[in-house]
Amino acid sequence: MTPEIHLHVLASGSRGNAAVVEGPEGSVLVDCGISRRALLGRADELGVDLGRVRAVLLTHEHSDHVGGLTVFCNHFEGALLATAGTVGARRYLAELPFTVMGHAEELELAGMRVRAFPTSHDVADPIGLRFSTDDDALGFCTDTGELGPEALGALEGVRILALESNHDERMLATGAYPAYLKARVGGPTGHLSNAQAASALTRLVGPDTETVVAMHLSQDNNRPSVCVRTLAEAVGAEVVPGEDGRPEARTPDGRLTICCAAQDWPLSVW
Repeated sequence: MTPEIHLHVLASGSRGNAAVVEGPEGSVLVDCGISRRALLGRADELGVDLGRVRAVLLTHEHSDHVGGLTVFCNHFEGALLATAGTVGARRYLAELPFTVMGHAEELELAGMRVRAFPTSHDVADPIGLRFSTDDDALGFCTDTGELGPEALGALEGVRILALESNHDERMLATGAYPAYLKARVGGPTGHLSNAQAASALTRLVGPDTETVVAMHLSQDNNRPSVCVRTLAEAVGAEVVPGEDGRPEARTPDGRLTICCAAQDWPLSVW
């Protein structure tokens, strides 16, 4: 694939999420769960021009994905898009000028085709997203307890795959969370584990896949090193020293890199 789409993860985790998907004719902000000040600071750190953002897309209504949106919209005149369930789940979202989209809709934004697909989370109507041009594709899927047929089909073979790898199953089982929260996180409407994400990679990674970004890692029930190692084993990659001490893995032929996004590590994938 010819690189035409780029991913900039400004924050990923339970304390706030925001990512910029950069296309040929502008960018799309996926979720806005951090303050405008943090958003601007992290974008500046990565050299990302938020003035090129043409639309904001929400995956769902949890506060770590939408908490910064109202203030951001005071300085933004582009399109706001989310499913009807997401918009209706928060009064302050319903008061914003959203265009309602379906959870299996395809639209054109910033020179990219954007295809939504349903995910499995304990909210009203959550979605994941596939961004594509004729020569490039990126898949984005977090906050889901399982990957259904629509998700697998949309994410398969993309060049950049941003996929949730929230928790290590052993760490969750033996950790301090109360039983009800362990059941929620590890259940079918919770979050993907490292093992679930690793299993999915055996289908999703294709000859055009260059980068897998593990997303929404739990600070209590996961470690970047554990996550990367688990995902690497599924695709025959080897753990290598990463930039700034961040764990990474690469396949022996160098064609595929596995890395982690984090709450406080802005990350760009070109």
